[in-house]
Amino acid sequence: MRKNGRPVAPRALQAQFWEGIRLGLGVTEAGAAAGVGHTVAFRWFSQAGGVKSNGPRPAGGRYLSVAEREEIAVGLAAGESMRSIAARLGRPASTVSREVRRNSRGRRQYRALAAQGQAQWRAARPKTAKLAGNDELRDWVQAKLKDKWSPEQISVMLEREFPGDREMRVSHETIYQSIYVQGRGALRRELATCLRTGRALRKPRRKAGERRGRIPGMVMISERPAEVEDRAVPGHWEGDLIIGAAHRSAIGTLVERSSRFVLLLHLPEGHGPEKVAAAMTEAMGGLPDAIRRSLTWDQGVEMAGHARIAVDADLDIYFCDPHSPWQRGTNENTNGLLRQYFPKSTDLSVHSREDLAAVAAQLNSRPRKTLGWKTPAQALDGFLAAAA
Repeated sequence: MRKNGRPVAPRALQAQFWEGIRLGLGVTEAGAAAGVGHTVAFRWFSQAGGVKSNGPRPAGGRYLSVAEREEIAVGLAAGESMRSIAARLGRPASTVSREVRRNSRGRRQYRALAAQGQAQWRAARPKTAKLAGNDELRDWVQAKLKDKWSPEQISVMLEREFPGDREMRVSHETIYQSIYVQGRGALRRELATCLRTGRALRKPRRKAGERRGRIPGMVMISERPAEVEDRAVPGHWEGDLIIGAAHRSAIGTLVERSSRFVLLLHLPEGHGPEKVAAAMTEAMGGLPDAIRRSLTWDQGVEMAGHARIAVDADLDIYFCDPHSPWQRGTNENTNGLLRQYFPKSTDLSVHSREDLAAVAAQLNSRPRKTLGWKTPAQALDGFLAAAA
């Protein structure tokens, strides 16, 4: 099969390629697993803008097959009810009713092959991208991207700014695809530089060969007390590492959920489990009991010494589910702010302990809307005063 003079691989090969990407294989390895060369693999990867969250899959049971349409045609010719036909096929009656209504002018005129052809035509016809077909929506989205809004912020605020206009709606994923994916470029590709990552391609979250969930004795976030969720009780922290160039340096970040107070861990000699445990115990062990209750982290191997930290710092430690950064949303937002001081792809080991303390002090003295324009330092002092 060819498209625009270029051979197109069978759908099943592309599905196998993207499944390999989802499992953490590199582009070349995923292409080899699917039986295609690296040139084809990189073309698929580039055209999809990086990581494709719902790439092509082999046709499954969601859609009616030719054989099922033939059963429908035979049943209708024999005078069966649509409910009876649906029961025999193991399908909802509404599926059969909709199929007949869409692909014929009545029960007596339903033909299986004609219905199959119409269904394939509808699936393959060019569809105008939402942002490409609505100038007002596209201009509004592009303006906000230039103002450094995230796609999710844009999607949410569209509903609030245009509450009665259903045409002024777009999901954040559609915005990402309109920037990244070739053939859906309703937005200018250079707007990718306005995104927080600044990347022109999405990148897989997992490296080839990487495996998660190998830390023994983890207590998962599902077992975390309910009081953590509503932020009413202080002392519950979220943490992570921000990584420097070539993964050779790192800074530990801790943020208290109720006050948004930030602590930074100095890791000049590496970010292995022993170094992280020592820095964490030093930072958290000296905090008052009223603001030292729990810590939530992801499943990075740097936390392999969590049991030691829990004992030495008298702290309950919980782990997020794999690939669920929103479960540490406060920390993720804080890390985004910290990247203004510690840009990606730079050597983070050059920053001294005093440098980190100065940055943390600046963030902790910045008024926050979510705190009623108090600073994190003021909010934390309020909690300590109330506990005294």
